[in-house]
Amino acid sequence: MPLENQAVAELRAALHGRVIAPDDSGYDKARTVFYGGIDRRPAVIVRAADDGDVARVITFARDQGLELAVRSGGHSVAGHSVCEGGIVLDLADLRGLEIDAAKRTAWAQAGLTAGEYTTAVGAHGLATGFGDTASVGIGGLTLGGGVGYLGRKHGLTIDALLAADVVTADGKRLRADPETNPDLFWAIRGGGGNFGVATRFHYRLHEVKSIVGGMLVLPATPEVIASFVAEAEAAPEELSTIVNVMTAPPMPFLPAELHGKLVVLAMLVHSGGGEAGERAVAPFRALAAPLADMIRPMRYPEIYPPDAEDYHPVAAARTLFLDVIDRDVAQTMVDHVRASTAQMAVTQIRVLGGAMARVPAEATAYAHRARRVMVNVAALYERPEEKPAHEAWVTGFAAGLRQGAPAAYVNFLGNEGEARVREAYPGSTWDRLVAIKRRYDPGNLFRLNQNIPPGT
Repeated sequence: MPLENQAVAELRAALHGRVIAPDDSGYDKARTVFYGGIDRRPAVIVRAADDGDVARVITFARDQGLELAVRSGGHSVAGHSVCEGGIVLDLADLRGLEIDAAKRTAWAQAGLTAGEYTTAVGAHGLATGFGDTASVGIGGLTLGGGVGYLGRKHGLTIDALLAADVVTADGKRLRADPETNPDLFWAIRGGGGNFGVATRFHYRLHEVKSIVGGMLVLPATPEVIASFVAEAEAAPEELSTIVNVMTAPPMPFLPAELHGKLVVLAMLVHSGGGEAGERAVAPFRALAAPLADMIRPMRYPEIYPPDAEDYHPVAAARTLFLDVIDRDVAQTMVDHVRASTAQMAVTQIRVLGGAMARVPAEATAYAHRARRVMVNVAALYERPEEKPAHEAWVTGFAAGLRQGAPAAYVNFLGNEGEARVREAYPGSTWDRLVAIKRRYDPGNLFRLNQNIPPGT
């Protein structure tokens, strides 16, 4: 039901930021998130101007009994960045960034995107490792862990997190760091938005002046895929890769006869650059005659091309961890991608290890440090009636790939149920998170997420 006009007026009077109701201009744009197929109409959207606004919105949602969605960049796979009939707390106007190049640290507000932050600190020859997409908000990405191009050399995003400012369910503004509220600091490094609204992050910066990186497209055979993974595991830690076994999109640099055919489309980043970078990428170029080779020396921010504003993909997807990708597993990938009837089918492979694996599993709420490979399978489609077929495809595909203990990366989870959320937080990690949730959000106000209920 719509909020009473008086409640909206009172909210407007209490806040410094903009309050957007369904009859206001810009409402439809403000409720649109990155992924398509999500058409929810919140009762009101608040573009917070400061931490005080955040605290007031949290209190308002709690007192009104409204569902609360928190949005940074709007990239939630499950669509948690918007709600039906509740209130959206949009952090996009929290864009402050304070860079201390001498100390190699930065304070960044949660409305910044990975691309904006990376460009700004890149002007100083510095970087914090985020994901692989420019328009992703740093808020949700950080809280879930942060697997990206600098992971093997410098760890996950949360491994560079020094502190955060968090507004909790009771409206309190807290600092979370190793000495102040250390339990909260542990939980927000991988536990998602379950414990409050993170409004500002303090990051460590690493020197990354130039890289050797870019796209490499190869023929998709089981031998090429398995060999690529083996080379990625053996590569120096400065090199991170993302491999997509997929039906080729109509990219202008690919010959027309390859469009719709199976290819290996890989992104490579060597964070050291120079001759060492060229040596590191050479074995991948030698796996087969490249169909396209766009690897070159560049500044690190260039690896984040801007996203098209009107791109809103609809996909069925699953995320899982593997320990081995040999020729047989690669053959399974090829067979399943070829069998898909989707507009575009893809298996994405990220070889992990390095710095992220040297952090003890119990040190943060991200508990998959020992897993060697992350895999995501997805089918992109257009018509809603296609969904059941593609959901069945990704379910069967993931089941055919599964190895070892079930596990999931929380930032890539969709609406897949409580059991899958538990797979993101195995063993004692879950119990510890539940206890911290009970302390900071006993009423489960922050439940529109991959939820960790406070229990009893």
